[in-house]
Amino acid sequence: MFEYFPTGPYTWNLSVVATLNSGGLIDEVDRACRPIKDAANAGEDAGTPDFLRAWTALTDQLAGQAEEAEKAGHVRTAGQLWFRASNYLAQAERMLAHSDPNRVPTYRRMLEIAQRAFETHSPRVSRVEVPYEGTTLPAYFSSAPAADDGPVPVVVLVNGLDSTKEHMYASNHWEELAARGISCLMLDQPGTGEALRLQGLTARVDTEAWGAAAVDFLQARSDVDGDRIGIVGWSLGGYYAPRAAAFEKRFALCVAWGANHDWGAVQRRRRQREGERPVPHYWEHVLWVWGVDGDENDLDGFLDFADQVNLEGVVEQITVPFLVAHGANDRQIPLEMAHRSYDQAVNSPKRELRVFTPEEGATEHIGLDHLPYVSTFVADWVADTFAELGRGATS
Repeated sequence: MFEYFPTGPYTWNLSVVATLNSGGLIDEVDRACRPIKDAANAGEDAGTPDFLRAWTALTDQLAGQAEEAEKAGHVRTAGQLWFRASNYLAQAERMLAHSDPNRVPTYRRMLEIAQRAFETHSPRVSRVEVPYEGTTLPAYFSSAPAADDGPVPVVVLVNGLDSTKEHMYASNHWEELAARGISCLMLDQPGTGEALRLQGLTARVDTEAWGAAAVDFLQARSDVDGDRIGIVGWSLGGYYAPRAAAFEKRFALCVAWGANHDWGAVQRRRRQREGERPVPHYWEHVLWVWGVDGDENDLDGFLDFADQVNLEGVVEQITVPFLVAHGANDRQIPLEMAHRSYDQAVNSPKRELRVFTPEEGATEHIGLDHLPYVSTFVADWVADTFAELGRGATS
């Protein structure tokens, strides 16, 4: 993986490479990071305020340029600037501690910038609300151009432990799907993104509950082929999505974009400082996500709870096409977990394990070191599988 901070923390380098592989420009990223090289050496937790200040300054610069472009009537230019600004601020916000007073204001600004990007860069992406247990789940919906001519398949794209729908938007995976005639619902499910930050909805083990809500929402839309709704989850979504597909039988396919077969075991490894962590202030973040009261210095009770977050006895219940995509050099989730998810999915009519190697890239966690490569592979697999399912429905 390209490491901007040669002696700096993995979490900082992961943020940089994710930004660059989600449309960030190397000159802009370098201008943001150059002043904080020393701060990176102070430790991943201690330096996050510096990271936020540097990347917020870059966001401010692009936002000012975007507003000037809009005033001049240069909508395309403005859209490109708003899109990159959304990417940069999302990566900076992701690094903050739950207790940081800047977290919620920064996230609210992210929402505003994303909306400006939709208006100028991505007019086929819009904000939607998914009804869920007396409230709603916030999401972005990308309507594929093919939907103008009738109902099309759709993918529910779900987050991991620390990502948001704004990261999914920056990834451009929705655009790859749209080019293949597939719409996309980028969902902040409980425990992630806006659902967690602004609504206080914490994660749950039985992900089929919010999965069913997403399917209900999509099947009520006239532009969606209700028989071809898939679910794709990256990182911890590699647990969330297979669990949902195992027990919500209306999902037509499933992709684990980074296997997370036994998340509890990963937490026990991390407590022993084995493997890398995705974000600074890690245990504070994890307890927040799951809504568990506790002290990060006394994690025994939480680790017992975390043992429930695993797919043993679950992936056997998946009865739809199932893809497991994993990096051979994933420093967060051992490759062995990808093999376990694949090996146990014995009732899937079409199961595939795709391991990305160092020679081709995309070998780090969820392929962030070569994200477009994994994105196009997943999009092709989804498109091919939907096409097969469509032929089966008409034969």
